[in-house]
Amino acid sequence: MTIEFMSDEWKKEYAAELEKRTAGSPPYIYFTPEWVDLFEKKIQGDATYKEVAKDWEGSVCLHVEPNPDMGLDIHLYVLLDLWHGDCNWAQIAPTDVGEAGDFVITGSLERWIQVGRKQLDPVKGMMQGKLKLKGDLPAIVRAVRAATRLVELSTEVGGKMPDDLTPEETQELRDVVTTLSDKFL
Repeated sequence: MTIEFMSDEWKKEYAAELEKRTAGSPPYIYFTPEWVDLFEKKIQGDATYKEVAKDWEGSVCLHVEPNPDMGLDIHLYVLLDLWHGDCNWAQIAPTDVGEAGDFVITGSLERWIQVGRKQLDPVKGMMQGKLKLKGDLPAIVRAVRAATRLVELSTEVGGKMPDDLTPEETQELRDVVTTLSDKFL
């Protein structure tokens, strides 16, 4: 049974799941709850991001399309609540919540891996159609330094890319996604 997103019960259950999942040590697999939690903390503690994003406001959702071969059987939405240089929170969100973000950037898992490896600049990727943007592209372009810093921070979090996983780790990712889907999404 799915719990209502960001309700008190959801926050409590999600925190418990996160605590259980972070009992191990990094590096974590990209786009898992524990990786998103580290990403949130990186953003919150970064003075450079605070400066370059001081005029930015709104939610940004990273929509990762499924790739069952890499253990991702569902559409995954990583929602960042960003406000004038602060990251209020970053969470994996249900489809309806993710799609309602002010800016939704959609890409295949392969494209997001390229972004994470700094092989694809996300703003250029949007302009070239490699990533799809729902929202105001000129606003993103005006905030290119903030967007660039977010990508830099995501690479500083590190982690295992889904295309580098062993078959056992791919199954672990699939299990995480199943747990997320059943309970939180």
